Amino acid sequence: MRKKIKKTAFLILPIVLGVFLIWYSISQLSPSDIQSIKTSFKTANYWWVLLSIVFGILSHLSRAYRWQFLLEPLGYKPRFVNSVMAVLIAYLLNLLIPRSGEFARAASIKKYEKIPFEKAMGTIVAERVADVIMLLFIMGIAFFLQTDLIGGYLFNNKEESSIYTKIFFFVVMPIVGFFIYKSLKKSRNPFIVKVISFINGLMDGAKSIVTMKKKWKFIFHTIFIWVMYVLMFYVVTFALPETTNLPFEAIIVGFVVGGLSMALTNGGLGTYPVFVASALILYHVQDNPAKAFGWIMWTAQTLMVIVFGSLSFIFIPIYNKYQKI
Repeated sequence: MRKKIKKTAFLILPIVLGVFLIWYSISQLSPSDIQSIKTSFKTANYWWVLLSIVFGILSHLSRAYRWQFLLEPLGYKPRFVNSVMAVLIAYLLNLLIPRSGEFARAASIKKYEKIPFEKAMGTIVAERVADVIMLLFIMGIAFFLQTDLIGGYLFNNKEESSIYTKIFFFVVMPIVGFFIYKSLKKSRNPFIVKVISFINGLMDGAKSIVTMKKKWKFIFHTIFIWVMYVLMFYVVTFALPETTNLPFEAIIVGFVVGGLSMALTNGGLGTYPVFVASALILYHVQDNPAKAFGWIMWTAQTLMVIVFGSLSFIFIPIYNKYQKI
């Protein structure tokens, strides 16, 4: 009974949180704020939004192609079209149920390419390790670029805050973290064991990527995917005059904050616009244009996933039926 309650809560709470945040953010707006946001939506240059969607499509195509580098050593070479549609279906289902997309992706490729579910799932997990490493790398860049801002809060001396913050976060903390990791490896606490297992999984995944046969192609596509993600965010800043001249660090921080918000609710429902707007406000973007940007960005991404994921869901059985004729 307790497991069912936990499972139900896991499915419902992210949606409830997302809906609540949407309601709360709208309830805080005055009539003039709402009108200002509507004006931003009406006057936005949607050609930049369309370009963002193109970059998103390229990232999905690259992800499907990269998948083959993990399946080939296992003796499987799925048709590229099936790989693409399986990836898009996964994104669609993740909007409904968190992490269900990975299982649907493995199930789709099993059904239409006869690849065992557990082997397909293993390659998807390996992919996720590469993506987590890339996200951590970009977070590190964001942190490095923002040491002045962070240091202003930690140290009173503004001139020396940057160098002190860099030394603290990029030298002292990694060394301390290494020794903490070594000491915690001996712990029997269930939570600590899970954390250590996760860290070990990341390291094992990184090692397997370095030793794989087509590692450079895999690494290239991994970098390409994340460059496309950043470009998706970046080009939309040109859609509104208030966000056109954002500095590079604002782009990276906004991207990272938006990416992290995706983990809180299904597809960033409610959280993505709020978090991204909060990040842009730090860079002197006015409140309403910042919120408009967040909503335009989230809406474009979500519509892209819904449209192409739904089309894939419809056409994957038709395509494979045609292939058998």
